[in-house]
Amino acid sequence: MKALIVDDELKARTLLRTILEEYCAEVNDVIEADSLIQGVNAIKSEQPDIVFLDVEMPDHMGTQIMDFFDESEIDFKIVFTTAHSEYAVKAFEINAVDYLLKPLRPNQVKEAVSKVVQEIKQTSLAEQLSELKSSFQTSKFKKIGLPVSDGILFIEIDDIICLEADGMYTKFYTKSNNSKIVSKPLKHFMALLKDNKEFYRPHRSYCINVRFIKQYVKKDGGYLVMDNDVIVSISKEKRDEFLQLMSSL
Repeated sequence: MKALIVDDELKARTLLRTILEEYCAEVNDVIEADSLIQGVNAIKSEQPDIVFLDVEMPDHMGTQIMDFFDESEIDFKIVFTTAHSEYAVKAFEINAVDYLLKPLRPNQVKEAVSKVVQEIKQTSLAEQLSELKSSFQTSKFKKIGLPVSDGILFIEIDDIICLEADGMYTKFYTKSNNSKIVSKPLKHFMALLKDNKEFYRPHRSYCINVRFIKQYVKKDGGYLVMDNDVIVSISKEKRDEFLQLMSSL
């Protein structure tokens, strides 16, 4: 497993590297960055599995990391490190795996790495399940499986009104006016629905079933109102494409 340490303090990076190399056998490669921008570049070029991210740095806060990535690029696990506990809530809003207070200790780092290993294993299992579900769909299987706390909930694809991205989660809206948040990013479900022509992505945060569009509103840059009254944004670059699509229906 590859780890990236993003911290502006050399001593902090050296300490964490030493702990990872001496106490975490799962980590076989450690790279470093001394700023968030350098860290972002390292993530894109090195594709680490785990990113140890300092919260307070001179040019950018570590909690700003989501400003530099599209949701489809978030395939790494984040562990925040800081000397101050007041950032914990923000860290977990970003869906961080853990939040470690400095000075770092081997036990807390080992525990964080173990959490990441378990999440990666779960993701691998989910990907295998995704392949199976995809094979179902090619055989006209008309349901989609949603991971829930006690198993998998299968819902009718034709009942889906729209999907909304929420970080590494996805919110489903169905005809029964129920909504459900599941622990998979929107890109996961876009892959499952890619061959279904009724689903369209007017904005990177939304995917809609065009059968359930109630209204297109021109003001405020243009947005959609779905049959369940959910408001869906249309990105500027998608507006002309969407209007052409609607005129062809």
